Formats: sequence, C-alpha cells, structure tokens
Amino acid sequence: MSYVRTFLPWIVFAVLPSAQWQWGALAGLVAAVAVTVQQRRAGAGFDALIIEIGSAVFFAALAAVAFADPDSAAHTYSAALSSATLALIAGVSLLIGKPFTLGIAKRTTPRELWGAKPFVRINAVITAVWTAAFAVTAGALAALAHAGQGHSTAAVLVQAAGFVLPMLFTVRYVAAARAKAAAGR
Repeated sequence: MSYVRTFLPWIVFAVLPSAQWQWGALAGLVAAVAVTVQQRRAGAGFDALIIEIGSAVFFAALAAVAFADPDSAAHTYSAALSSATLALIAGVSLLIGKPFTLGIAKRTTPRELWGAKPFVRINAVITAVWTAAFAVTAGALAALAHAGQGHSTAAVLVQAAGFVLPMLFTVRYVAAARAKAAAGR
C-alpha cells in the first residue's frame, strides 16, 4: 500500500485525459502535497517522502508550464518527462546513499534493523531496479511520443509496466530476502 500512496500523484496524472494535461498536472500537485502532509502528520520522516516531495516539485513546474502554454511541446513528452523525473529522483537518492525505498521500508520494519547492512543493501537493489524501470520507461515513452504515439494504448501499457514490473520485483525480492533471513536464524 505504501507504494500506491507514494506514486498516487503520478497515477492521478496518468489517468486524467491527456487533453486536460494542465488539470492533470495540477491534480498531481494537489495529490503530492496532500500525501506529503498526511504522511508527515502520521510521523513519516523526510527520508520516507523523497518521491512525494520530488513529485510536488515536478508537478508544480509542469502545471506552471501547462497553464502558461497549453500547447507547449512539454505536453507531447509529459509522460516521458514524468518517468525521467522519477528516474532522476530515484537515482539521486541512490547516489547520496539514501535509497528512496529505505524510508518506505522503515514504515514496516523494526527500528533495530534500519541500520543493518542487509536491510540497506536490499533497499539499494530495489531502488536501483525502480530507477532502471523509470529510465527505460522514459526512453520508451519518449520514442513513442516522437513517433506521434505519446498518448496511445501502447504508451499507457508502457507506463503501467513501468510501475507494475518493479513493484512485482519489490514484493518478490523482499519475500525472498525475508525467507533467506528466516532460514539463517
């Protein structure tokens, strides 16, 4: 459920009609701010809100562009820009040693494990997979947009795969790591 909440602004933006992209960007911004505020009130640290905060910044910028120039070329490439932004946020979180999944995982992991090398390593691997998925998705969406298929069924399927595949990997990888840890006890 944490990942759905984390990516809610992107889901909101993706499901709104492309012709109304400025409203989709504004809705994404509102969702990002709402999720961030709700999670902060629930006690989440900023390390658990890396994607949400990055999402708010992205959607604020996109909404500004979309309302200033609804016919901007950014519209054609907005899906690719979204995935590229997520790849950048996730990649930077890895580079600075704060994988974005670490904060999410801390919500359901006992505090005594937070500093354990296997816990951090597992989250680095998961974040790397999400980063790669976002980057590949951005490239595929940019190619589709360039071919005039940026708002096609193929683009929707690419976007969905860009979230579903790393989510499935995450669930399976965490389950395997837990099983391995339980067997080693």
